[in-house]
Amino acid sequence: MSLSPDQVRHIARLARLGIDESEIESYADNLSRIVDFVDQLGKAETADVEPMAHPLEMAQRLREDEVTESDHRDEYQENAPQTEAGLYIVPRVIE
Repeated sequence: MSLSPDQVRHIARLARLGIDESEIESYADNLSRIVDFVDQLGKAETADVEPMAHPLEMAQRLREDEVTESDHRDEYQENAPQTEAGLYIVPRVIE
Protein backbone atom coordinates (compact mmCIF):
# COMPACT_ATOMS: atom_id res chain seq x y z
CA MET A 1 0.00 0.00 0.00
CA SER A 2 1.35 3.36 -0.92
CA LEU A 3 0.43 6.36 1.22
CA SER A 4 -0.06 9.67 -0.52
CA PRO A 5 1.42 12.92 0.80
CA ASP A 6 -2.11 14.05 1.70
CA GLN A 7 -2.63 10.93 3.80
CA VAL A 8 0.69 11.58 5.60
CA ARG A 9 -0.39 15.17 6.31
CA HIS A 10 -3.70 13.87 7.65
CA ILE A 11 -1.96 11.29 9.87
CA ALA A 12 0.46 13.96 11.14
CA ARG A 13 -2.45 16.27 11.95
CA LEU A 14 -4.29 13.52 13.83
CA ALA A 15 -1.11 12.68 15.78
CA ARG A 16 -0.47 16.39 16.41
CA LEU A 17 2.95 16.12 14.76
CA GLY A 18 4.67 19.00 13.06
CA ILE A 19 6.27 17.68 9.87
CA ASP A 20 8.23 19.89 7.53
CA GLU A 21 6.87 19.87 3.97
CA SER A 22 10.25 18.77 2.63
CA GLU A 23 10.02 15.58 4.71
CA ILE A 24 6.52 14.52 3.61
CA GLU A 25 7.76 12.31 0.75
CA SER A 26 10.24 10.56 3.03
CA TYR A 27 7.54 9.93 5.64
CA ALA A 28 5.17 8.65 2.95
CA ASP A 29 7.79 6.17 1.74
CA ASN A 30 8.72 4.96 5.25
CA LEU A 31 5.13 4.65 6.43
CA SER A 32 4.16 2.82 3.23
CA ARG A 33 6.92 0.26 3.87
CA ILE A 34 5.73 -0.20 7.44
CA VAL A 35 2.13 -0.76 6.30
CA ASP A 36 3.35 -3.22 3.66
CA PHE A 37 5.31 -5.13 6.32
CA VAL A 38 2.25 -5.31 8.58
CA ASP A 39 0.21 -6.62 5.66
CA GLN A 40 2.90 -9.24 5.05
CA LEU A 41 2.75 -10.30 8.70
CA GLY A 42 -1.03 -10.57 8.46
CA LYS A 43 -0.67 -13.13 5.66
CA ALA A 44 1.49 -15.48 7.74
CA GLU A 45 -0.10 -18.88 8.40
CA THR A 46 -0.90 -19.05 12.11
CA ALA A 47 -3.72 -21.60 12.21
CA ASP A 48 -1.59 -24.31 13.85
CA VAL A 49 0.30 -21.98 16.19
CA GLU A 50 -0.64 -22.36 19.82
CA PRO A 51 -1.01 -19.00 21.63
CA MET A 52 1.44 -18.39 24.42
CA ALA A 53 1.46 -15.99 27.32
CA HIS A 54 5.25 -15.85 27.52
CA PRO A 55 8.00 -16.83 25.08
CA LEU A 56 9.78 -18.93 27.72
CA GLU A 57 8.19 -22.04 29.16
CA MET A 58 8.45 -21.14 32.83
CA ALA A 59 6.14 -21.31 35.80
CA GLN A 60 5.35 -17.95 37.33
CA ARG A 61 6.68 -17.56 40.84
CA LEU A 62 3.92 -16.14 42.98
CA ARG A 63 4.18 -14.87 46.52
CA GLU A 64 1.66 -15.18 49.28
CA ASP A 65 -0.84 -12.34 49.35
CA GLU A 66 -0.11 -10.95 52.78
CA VAL A 67 0.10 -7.47 54.24
CA THR A 68 3.71 -6.36 54.68
CA GLU A 69 3.18 -2.67 55.47
CA SER A 70 1.32 -1.19 58.38
CA ASP A 71 -1.32 1.51 57.92
CA HIS A 72 0.19 4.97 58.46
CA ARG A 73 -2.71 6.98 57.02
CA ASP A 74 -3.57 8.84 60.22
CA GLU A 75 0.08 9.69 60.80
CA TYR A 76 0.48 11.01 57.25
CA GLN A 77 -2.74 13.00 57.40
CA GLU A 78 -1.54 14.89 60.47
CA ASN A 79 0.57 16.94 58.03
CA ALA A 80 -2.36 17.75 55.74
CA PRO A 81 -4.13 21.07 56.22
CA GLN A 82 -7.58 19.51 55.98
CA THR A 83 -8.91 15.93 56.01
CA GLU A 84 -12.29 14.32 56.46
CA ALA A 85 -13.18 10.64 56.85
CA GLY A 86 -9.64 9.62 55.84
CA LEU A 87 -9.69 11.75 52.67
CA TYR A 88 -7.65 14.85 51.82
CA ILE A 89 -9.74 18.00 51.35
CA VAL A 90 -8.35 20.23 48.62
CA PRO A 91 -9.54 23.56 47.21
CA ARG A 92 -12.01 23.37 44.34
CA VAL A 93 -10.22 23.94 41.02
CA ILE A 94 -13.13 23.74 38.56
CA GLU A 95 -16.40 25.44 39.33
